[in-house]
Amino acid sequence: MLGRFEEASQIYRDIYAGRIKLQGEEHGKTLLAANNYANGLVYLRRHKECKSLLRKTMPVARRVLGESNDLTLRLNWTYGRALCVDTGATLDDIREAVTTLEDARRIARRVFGGTHPLTMGIESTLRNSQKFSQTLLRARETGGF
Repeated sequence: MLGRFEEASQIYRDIYAGRIKLQGEEHGKTLLAANNYANGLVYLRRHKECKSLLRKTMPVARRVLGESNDLTLRLNWTYGRALCVDTGATLDDIREAVTTLEDARRIARRVFGGTHPLTMGIESTLRNSQKFSQTLLRARETGGF
């Protein structure tokens, strides 16, 4: 809230690293710390670092917490956002974002319902990534990309 985003990101990183040391990578609090850190990285537009973190964290969350768990869905949502807001995103990145978000939306709707804030957030990000995907496809078809 004070605009000290880089400092906040470093704190999130330190908390995540500390959780790994204290509780291991499979602990729920470690996975939550990873999601908080990843969200900060998205905000700072450090997408490559964010995607790398989440690519190793998401499978752990699915295995330990299950695919229907709130935190697992949040990690997938953060990953989808990281993929689709990256200005250097390729069409494959956007397709991966859409697929990830479609899966998360399906599960969130089943588990939490359509009016739950998590479901609504995932759906909003999914709509944006689908629009971006269509824009990229049209640009490639017309030679503008």
